[in-house]
Amino acid sequence: MATEDVRTEELSRAVRLQLLEGFRLTVDGSVVDTLASAQRLLAFLALRGPVVRAVAAGTLWGDFPERHALGSLRTTMWRVNRTVAGMVAARRSQVALANFVRVDVAELADSAGDVFGGTDAVTGPRQGELRHGELLPGWYEDWVIFERERLRHLRLHVLEAVATKLAAQGEFAAALEAAFEAVRCEPLRESAHRAVIVVHLAEHNLVEALREYGRFRDLLMDQVGVEPSENLTALVRCGAGAHVSSTA
Repeated sequence: MATEDVRTEELSRAVRLQLLEGFRLTVDGSVVDTLASAQRLLAFLALRGPVVRAVAAGTLWGDFPERHALGSLRTTMWRVNRTVAGMVAARRSQVALANFVRVDVAELADSAGDVFGGTDAVTGPRQGELRHGELLPGWYEDWVIFERERLRHLRLHVLEAVATKLAAQGEFAAALEAAFEAVRCEPLRESAHRAVIVVHLAEHNLVEALREYGRFRDLLMDQVGVEPSENLTALVRCGAGAHVSSTA
């Protein structure tokens, strides 16, 4: 079959790679079994993008001599492409995941780009933003740990930004959903609790804002032995002052 025909065939199929909550490769909705070496190659390319062959081989087979590592890379690419033709593409000295593969991590990054792209209007938090999905749980390679931490922070920033923007739009229920998800993921993260308080204040629920502040202060003192920042305390005080002024 010609290369062009292979690409056309694969583009017509739904190939999806899930890395959040564990590795899962599906083609047209059916799960495809893959060897551990193939899983690591696909995950590495999905997270790092096109990479030089020697970098991919050295990262994934670093315990072996370079020649052996490059041979393992070639063998794994061949096995992957037998499963889904053209899924791993070789471009001169680089290897890359084919464009027709949909990756959940890339969708999360696209969602973040929409939130931080300068537009004020946002919709309610998407399923991918709300779903608690650790990147490749049980994988302990350095490159996975780095990407896991990066994505965790990205997701938290997205949730907090979505909560703040939805509150400004008057979508308070959806705003709280996003803000509380950020708190659930990181209970000691002040900016997450701040997002909850901002939503409560925007909705003129001063008592709820004070209650959230008190819960966070008690938790912080119990776990870390410090008070919330002056900025968070001032936010709550200003909110209380504005409430008193409006009811006077």
